[in-house]
Formats: sequence, structure tokens, C-alpha cells
Amino acid sequence: MSLSRLSTAIIDGALVLPAGKITVMRPAADYDISALSRDDVMISQGFYPDFASWNDADYMVTAKAETADIAIVVVPRSKALARSMVAAAASWAKLVIVDGYKTDGIDSLFKDCGKRLDDVPSIPKGHGRIFWFKGGNNTFADWAAPLPAQGEHGYFTTAGVFSDGCVDKGSALLAEMLPEKMPSRMADMGAGWGYLAAPVLARAGVTSLDMIEAETLSLDCARLNVTDKRVDFHWADATTFQPRRAYDGVVMNPPFHSGRSAEPSIGRAFIAAAARILASHGKLWMVANRHLPYEQSLKESFRNVEEIASNGSFKVFHATRPLKQEKR
Repeated sequence: MSLSRLSTAIIDGALVLPAGKITVMRPAADYDISALSRDDVMISQGFYPDFASWNDADYMVTAKAETADIAIVVVPRSKALARSMVAAAASWAKLVIVDGYKTDGIDSLFKDCGKRLDDVPSIPKGHGRIFWFKGGNNTFADWAAPLPAQGEHGYFTTAGVFSDGCVDKGSALLAEMLPEKMPSRMADMGAGWGYLAAPVLARAGVTSLDMIEAETLSLDCARLNVTDKRVDFHWADATTFQPRRAYDGVVMNPPFHSGRSAEPSIGRAFIAAAARILASHGKLWMVANRHLPYEQSLKESFRNVEEIASNGSFKVFHATRPLKQEKR
């Protein structure tokens, strides 16, 4: 097995780490930090499944980045979020290390950093690049992400959240297809910044809504967008979330990407989880991209499945009578 970019740079001696504490910013659960001293590492991760994985591996983990002597920025897909992470790290770390894949824009970020700094060593490897520079300054202050802002659509969003600055068309279609009356105890799995909350809460019969979201950035926006007292917010992995009691209804627009790759298994896990957390009389409303083959998974998890809307990009399903695991 080939060494990761970080391990290669350290073991080969190209990257010499000073003594001190290390904050690793937004690493996926499989990110290689084997070349680092465990006692010196703090993981900063706002995505709950990865947060939980690092916590289970007995690392110190926090949802928000803490200052340290060394910062390792693991580049996310969002350019604005990546820049804000670099800006934050540069403001407090003595050494800033930036690691990422080409498909996530690491080369562009490297060039932009090089325009502002005199010395930026780098190692291209494994379809990506790692580079580093001295921090402790405000060179990238203009890259800092602003606080969540209200867009033209009337909702608060921020860099790094799904559908930043616009309403997702799939969620909009799902909202249009919700019936006038809905079950009492509702859940929104993968709630994002909260677009579906308003149409759900506007339906007759709804007495409570649990918004379950894995990304802290999205949940922070959702708390600004949704102020109804019937709502509870849960920072959790929707596929493993355990409610206090079963729900009467679920709405969801499940994600289908993991990192850089399309991964329909995430949507299938959402379907299975919806069936698990619904009461026997529970109902599901779900939207999915047109090309994703979720029909079989729905039929394996629910007795009744109906496609109630579709267009060139999306399809909406209504499913009832969840089949519990032991009965499948």
C-alpha cells in the first residue's frame, strides 16, 4: 500500500514538523495521520459520521477548529470553505499544511496561495497535492468565510453547505407534492439548512418535527431559518440515528455523494433507516435524482411504494407500512 501524501512528506523529510499541538481540520474517517503523534493531535470535524469515527478511534475530536501550533487543512469540495479554512489556520498556526485532491481544487488553491507567499513547498502525489507554509499572520484574512447570510430566496446559508445560495430543485418538487394533511410526529432526515421545514410545518396535523442533519454548518443555518417551537434539531448521522420513539412520518432528500464520488448506497441506507425509525403506520415522502435506482430498496423496506411525481431530473416517492428488519 502506497504512503499518503502527508506520510510521504514527513517520512521523506521534506516536511519537518515543529514541536507542538496539531489540529487536523475536516479529515475524513479514512484520512491517514499515522505519521503524527496521537497525543499531539486534535481532530476538528463538523460532519457527524466522520466525527463519530474519529471519536470511536479514541482521538480527541471537536466540531469546531481549535487553535494549535500546526494546522493541517484537509481540502473540502467547497472552494469558499477551503479558503476560509486556510484563512483561519494561517491566523493562528505556526505551520499550515494543506492537503487535497485535484478534483477538490487543490492545484488552484496552491496557485492562489503561491501568489501571496514567497515560499510554498509542495509534493504532487496520488491525484492530489500537499503543500505547506509559515502561518501566524493575516495574509488570507479576505478569505475568511462570512457569517451565514440571508440570500434572495429568504434563507440563511453559508459556504460548505449543500445548495448554498439557492433552493435545491429536488427539495422544491418534494415540497410541492406533500399532502395538505400530514402525520403528527414528523422527521426530516438529512435536513440541510432547513428548506423542507416550512412546508411540513404548514401542513395540518403536524405537531412536531425533528430535523436530523450531519453537517454542523448546515445545522447552524437551519437554526436561523427555522424558529418554530415544534422543531427539535439533532446533529447526527441520519442512517444510525435512534429517536426516543418512532415517527409517524418522514420526509427526506438524501445525499448521494461521498467525498468526490457518487455513492447511491447512502440513499439506500437512508431508506432502510427511515423504515427503522417509522412506526408501523408510518409514511415516507422522498425525492431522488431521476437516474438513481432506489425502487428496489424502497420495496424491500416498505409494503406500499408509489412514484407520485417526476420530471426530467427528479422523482418523488410515497411509501407506507415499513417492513421491520426481522420481517424481511
